[in-house]
Amino acid sequence: MRIMLFAGKGGVGKTSVAAGTGVLLAERGLKTLVMSLDPAHSLSDAFDLDRRLMDVNRGQPVAVAENLWIQELDVHEEIQKHWGEVHQYLSLLLNVSGLDSVLAEELAVLPGMEEVSALLYVNRYAKDEAYDVLILDCAPTAESIRFVSVPKALEWYMEKIFRMERNLFRMARPVVRRFSDVPLPEDAYFASIERLFHRLRGVDALLTDTHRTSVRLVTNLEKMVIRETQRSFMFFSLHQLGIDAIIVNRVLAENSRDPFLRALLEQQRSYLHLVTSSFDPIPVLTAPYYEHETLGYGRLKALAEALYGDTPPHHILYHHQPVSFVSENGTHMVRIHFPFVSREEIALTKVGDELVIRMGAFKKNLVLPRAFARLHPEKARLEHETLTIIFGGGHEPA
Repeated sequence: MRIMLFAGKGGVGKTSVAAGTGVLLAERGLKTLVMSLDPAHSLSDAFDLDRRLMDVNRGQPVAVAENLWIQELDVHEEIQKHWGEVHQYLSLLLNVSGLDSVLAEELAVLPGMEEVSALLYVNRYAKDEAYDVLILDCAPTAESIRFVSVPKALEWYMEKIFRMERNLFRMARPVVRRFSDVPLPEDAYFASIERLFHRLRGVDALLTDTHRTSVRLVTNLEKMVIRETQRSFMFFSLHQLGIDAIIVNRVLAENSRDPFLRALLEQQRSYLHLVTSSFDPIPVLTAPYYEHETLGYGRLKALAEALYGDTPPHHILYHHQPVSFVSENGTHMVRIHFPFVSREEIALTKVGDELVIRMGAFKKNLVLPRAFARLHPEKARLEHETLTIIFGGGHEPA
């Protein structure tokens, strides 16, 4: 199953591009699902569907045409399916703390629950080969980064913290009950998290498989949007996802005669040059600016046809390995594609078998292969958008 993520800043037209791509693939005979990962779903609006149709199906795939389905997750439905014990405990804890029961239930929907629910579907659809192509209409950049980082974060928690925390609460529970009314999580709470983790196994490898999965960054020709696209490129690369195209949406026609639009067109030309030079050699695809809203099946199809031309939309348009582990002449190196960042912004530390990479407030834990885990990093260099970390022959201190 081919997986395509459409990501970018809010308002750039990700949903229209993702939906149009789905329409074109379905027209070409590929069984396609477009899934919205944005809590503020607009996928059904892009197809100009009656909201009641989505409400009746409650977060399940809805057929919109031959070979084409869309899915907008319902976080409350997903909580009932996957987060029962966890949500019940958090609601109870907040209620005991003095919050109204209805408010406590709403606040117990923690950040990350919707992302995990979406990942469960992605993993299941991939294992079942339920569709030929799965298109993910991502939330704005920050939430998209959280979506792709959840599997690693959960894996780290399960390996480093979970068992110790479960045993600690098992011992503390009888003692705390004697002195406090504040509830501690029961073992069913931990069993629920463990079940979720097992159902997520393999999804990280699926997302980072550059032969099956790729990210397409959608942008507009505005300086702030382009800069966020550059940051998104760096973040996705650091999380080992392959970016195979940059999609520039709402490009003005060259034959515009309106004086205002001519001035805007000149600005767009300079920014388009910036995009193509910044992301080279990754393909840059352009979609035109339409005077009408891109709503409904026909207009979405026209958008996708203008965007892709004769290029098969589901093909991997550019293949690059974001992270590689290399041994040359007895020297071990990690190479990370790290564009749009300066050397001064990067900080590296090694903790056990993990390399911790910091860029400002952003952090990534990179699990090292066994041959690297016993060594320590000696130096690093940033050249041609590639961060190379060289590991010395010395062993980590005991």
